[in-house]
Amino acid sequence: MEHFDPINETSYLSVPNAPTYRKIMRLFYREYEKMHFQLYKEDILELIRQEEEFSDYTMEQLMQDLDQLVKWKNLTPIQDPGRVYTIADYKNKQYRYTMSEYAVEIERLTVRLENIFIESGNLSTNFFVRLEKSLSDAPLMEHASLKEVNEWWSLLQEDFKRLNQNYQDYLRDFYSGKTDHLMKSVEFVIHKDKFIKYLTDFVQELQHHSKRIEQILVKFIPVMEDTVLEKVVQSELDIPHALLEIHGNAEPSIRENVMGKWTSLKSWFLDTTEHECECKKVLKITNDVIRSIIRNAALIVQIQNWGISRKDDYRKFLELFLKCENLDEAHRLSAHVFGIQKIEHFKIHEPREEDNINQSVYEEVPDEIQLKPHTRNYREKKDRRGFTDKSLEKMLQRQSYLKRAEQQREIVLQYIKDGQIVFSEIEGVISEATRTIFLQWIAQANMNSEKMGRTEYGQEYRLIRGEGSCVLKCEDGDLKMPSYIMEFKG
Repeated sequence: MEHFDPINETSYLSVPNAPTYRKIMRLFYREYEKMHFQLYKEDILELIRQEEEFSDYTMEQLMQDLDQLVKWKNLTPIQDPGRVYTIADYKNKQYRYTMSEYAVEIERLTVRLENIFIESGNLSTNFFVRLEKSLSDAPLMEHASLKEVNEWWSLLQEDFKRLNQNYQDYLRDFYSGKTDHLMKSVEFVIHKDKFIKYLTDFVQELQHHSKRIEQILVKFIPVMEDTVLEKVVQSELDIPHALLEIHGNAEPSIRENVMGKWTSLKSWFLDTTEHECECKKVLKITNDVIRSIIRNAALIVQIQNWGISRKDDYRKFLELFLKCENLDEAHRLSAHVFGIQKIEHFKIHEPREEDNINQSVYEEVPDEIQLKPHTRNYREKKDRRGFTDKSLEKMLQRQSYLKRAEQQREIVLQYIKDGQIVFSEIEGVISEATRTIFLQWIAQANMNSEKMGRTEYGQEYRLIRGEGSCVLKCEDGDLKMPSYIMEFKG
């Protein structure tokens, strides 16, 4: 577990006094890039006091911070005997400070992180051409020197690494929150075609070159894995590395590194039994980005057109609708104007004229529903006309309903003979309303164990099921049903 020990050199990035520590380390890093590797504390204090927020920074504070950075191994103190003039100076130990190797790399990382969104990737297709050429030269490496093999392998891996980084950095921007917001803005419509052309060209080049690279890989896999990769490992071993020599045999780690890079290169262009190749994934992602750009642009244009008055268009459609001679023609006009309709059923609490569940919606009387604005300041206008006396209309409707009910009662009761209704003996054609009443009576009796029921006219009856079945002739067709018999009391 020696490789997973805590890295004390990164402590200054996250402690409460991190701004001061980071300022000191950044000053060291800038001087390091100027080849000024060693600094005295007086030089550091002078540089840091040039910043406005550190104008009152004292030497005592600086010494405490430098001691802490030395403790974390970010700085290495080097005693300078040349500046000792007194015994007091010798006791105070005049130091020069230099950055440790870890500290240099950490500061490079922080600079890279600060500029990660400034550096944008690109979708250059030159890397495909160079990869194709390098892989085509693989058979020549069988007889090349170790130095030539190492240069060829380094160039191949550098191109492959740049290809990965560039497309990931470029496409990453399209999935960030800021870019998603920008793609939905009106200003983005102006640049839409430029982005689509750039992405489309990349997709075409990727499809063209990836197929050729795939064929080259399949052709040269035996040569690479049997001969060339072994020469690559030998070329790496041929380069002396001080740390690797100290730790002993370096071949296993170098071989693992080379084989891992070769596997990554193959999986980028060749499918495996477990995963799809990265090349196809890039194609899918790029196509998704293109579709997203087109969809957002269309949505923006649609939003812009919402403000355009279409009153004249609607008036023309209404005129055509009024000229339709029948319902079928109106349906065809609707299909032409609105396209294929998604049927939705709306349930309202308004009473229906008829209770027939089989009646079409086009046979219903249309209802008018008043729509109200969804604003807080809206107030309904009060109707000051008073109430209309509708007593006469109500009386006429009541008389009409009672008359229809009495007529239906006389029709139903005429089927009762000798206190019974034998459905198998009904020969004539019965109306739809009469059939509905009969079925209601049968259903009411079947709902209890005694098979008893009461009609809406106050008569009690018992339902008896006979043998076999019968056919009840109705106005709208024949109804096949069991041979029921209704016995009425009294």
